[in-house]
Amino acid sequence: MIVRRHFLASLVALSACRRAKRAGIARRVVSISASTTEALFAVGAGGLVVGRSKFCDHPKEALGLPVVGGFVDPSLEAVLALEPDLVVGARGPAGPGFSRTLEERGIATWFPETERIDDIFRMIEGIGARTGHAVDAGALVERLRSERATLVHEIAGRPKKRVLLLFSKKPITAAGPGSFPDEMLALAHATNVVASGAAYPTLSLEQIVAFDPDLVLDAEMGGGALPVPSTFSVVRAVAEGRVRRLTEESVLRPGPRVIDGARALVRAIHTA
Repeated sequence: MIVRRHFLASLVALSACRRAKRAGIARRVVSISASTTEALFAVGAGGLVVGRSKFCDHPKEALGLPVVGGFVDPSLEAVLALEPDLVVGARGPAGPGFSRTLEERGIATWFPETERIDDIFRMIEGIGARTGHAVDAGALVERLRSERATLVHEIAGRPKKRVLLLFSKKPITAAGPGSFPDEMLALAHATNVVASGAAYPTLSLEQIVAFDPDLVLDAEMGGGALPVPSTFSVVRAVAEGRVRRLTEESVLRPGPRVIDGARALVRAIHTA
């Protein structure tokens, strides 16, 4: 009787696996960006994740997974060793070559654009569809859309501040138009002083002085984040102490905590 039960259980598992394969549903996923790793866990597919990048630090359950390198330099050998049927990540420096190499080996890939908040919602829905969690993903996106609308309503009456958002001070790199951080500033009811040019431009100190922002947001992350140099004191906002450090990674991570990040940005901008 015990043998028969084990045999039947094996048949059921094999049948489910075959159905999943026919439906294109992944069962072993490697994620090489923090945003897609968070999305996988957020839609209930965390149990399918078999590998992550070294930057995937949320939720804490992800930390115990094997690391396959970085977002920029994932290791093909480490990924292949985990025998995934799907590799996901944000579109970025890894480039189409990495994806093409995996596809040639029969491994499905998905590297969606996530530079807009609506792109993030589509990414979450795509993660759900590829892992058999479409309903969960749809419910999550619906909740995030509702939270976004609530936030917009809550802060609509606050005065807009002109903000410079810095990622690096050597060289000076900022959020420019058309970028995800630029949209986050708009959602937080702020105006980006960098209104033209590249999405992530390198600026001169003279340009910053000319922009004359009401507030400088320092988003330089990691233990190597540098203090604002004394040379920046020629910027009026810096001289008057209107500099805020952003330390919550959700602020600039295009994933399922995007509205939490927007609320953190609102606090940094609108709290005296």
